[in-house]
Amino acid sequence: MAEARFQSTVGAQEGGTFIEVPLDVPAVFGGVRAPVRVTVNGHTYRSTVMRYGDRHYLPLNRANREAAGVAVGDAVDVALVAEAEPRTVEVPEDLAAALGAVHGARAAFDSASFSHRREWVEWVQEAKRPETRERRIGRVVEHVLARA
Repeated sequence: MAEARFQSTVGAQEGGTFIEVPLDVPAVFGGVRAPVRVTVNGHTYRSTVMRYGDRHYLPLNRANREAAGVAVGDAVDVALVAEAEPRTVEVPEDLAAALGAVHGARAAFDSASFSHRREWVEWVQEAKRPETRERRIGRVVEHVLARA
């Protein structure tokens, strides 16, 4: 299993927060968009290395920044391990029912990237009120269909 360790700095641009990966990612992990387990300050999360131009980056969203106790500009020690397990998302029953009720929606949802599926499910699950959850489920179905 491929592994790597390096030091980098937490950066940010309009699109979000990231960690630059100073490695030859295809040589180390066998592909440009390598699925990995990332560990920063003892916090581990699943991600995919992204490539922009000739550089590689890891996304670092707010939840992961807070869990790792880091901020933009901080120097960080990073450990990457190739992710061998299939990436699955457990779809809540109400979202699954809504996707199943519209022709092609479940197939489109299932064909979306792991990251999109996970974000949609988390967005639905974060709703505090039932009417907000219901509205979000409808929006997820719309997003999925627009991508199909």
